[in-house]
Amino acid sequence: MRPALIGDIGGTNARLALVTPGDITPHDIINLPCADYPGVIEAIQDYLSRVGSTGDNAPREACLAFACPVHAERVKMTNNHWNFLKSEVRDTLKLSLFKVVNDFTAQALGVPHVTADDLVEVQPGEGQTHSTRLVIGPGTGLGVAGVFPGQHAWIPLPTEGGHVTFAPTDDSERALLDVFLQRHKRVSVERILCGQGLLELYQAHCVLDDQAPRCTTPAEVTQAANDGDPIASATLLRFLKILGDVCGDATLTMGARGGVYLCGGILPRLLDWLPKSQLRDSFINKGRMGAYNAEIPVWVVTHPWTGLLGAAEALHNEEVF
Repeated sequence: MRPALIGDIGGTNARLALVTPGDITPHDIINLPCADYPGVIEAIQDYLSRVGSTGDNAPREACLAFACPVHAERVKMTNNHWNFLKSEVRDTLKLSLFKVVNDFTAQALGVPHVTADDLVEVQPGEGQTHSTRLVIGPGTGLGVAGVFPGQHAWIPLPTEGGHVTFAPTDDSERALLDVFLQRHKRVSVERILCGQGLLELYQAHCVLDDQAPRCTTPAEVTQAANDGDPIASATLLRFLKILGDVCGDATLTMGARGGVYLCGGILPRLLDWLPKSQLRDSFINKGRMGAYNAEIPVWVVTHPWTGLLGAAEALHNEEVF
């Protein structure tokens, strides 16, 4: 039987894989830099050539997850240059079934398939079985989605929650917001809670401390913090505190009594910082609703390809259109 094509495509990388019919375990996983290709079709064609899945063995079914809104016929990536028509991809690749989902819809659909070995506990609790789960996490952007256990299949709840307005909670964050507003007309939570946001948050701290920035990339900020740099350390701790605020708000908005799953490429690299941070405290610090959030379990997902699991789940999930 022909394999099916699945993909998890962000602003920086396109992770592509194959799945065997009746199974959701990805194989032949390759990570391709989006900047190396003019568009998604060329990237897929190169991938299929690399894994020898061409001609009579070429996939006829595919589900691809993209880090951008995907409801329209034309899909424009938010954080890279890819721009395509769904029909053009389907026709060029001769697909009989082609599903396009949001990347955090895929993350959400992948979470139920992740085992306990790939979860790091941030807050203990008992997730309610028949309740929404919140899936949220910073990477190239900030993804926010939910997933609900339907009668016959997992039902994804896609959102663009990363683009809600950032709300400072203390004087330090109000000062940081003023710095951000010198660069941006509006500051969403994604402006801060993503890779580029981590760098800009560091630069804002430098402005307030009247110090010249020493770091020029998000990775350098993390490394400097690990090496004891005080401004970089304060940046990471503030980043995680704000993430806790945002996760707590999203939990209340979504009624996520099933649990909170922190995904994305950044947090697995910051596991040692979580106990030092205020992430859990700010998640709970919701006034009269603090007790509500305090009972909800929170985990960091460390599985390397949750989005691919979700794309495989979405392929024949009738709740996903």
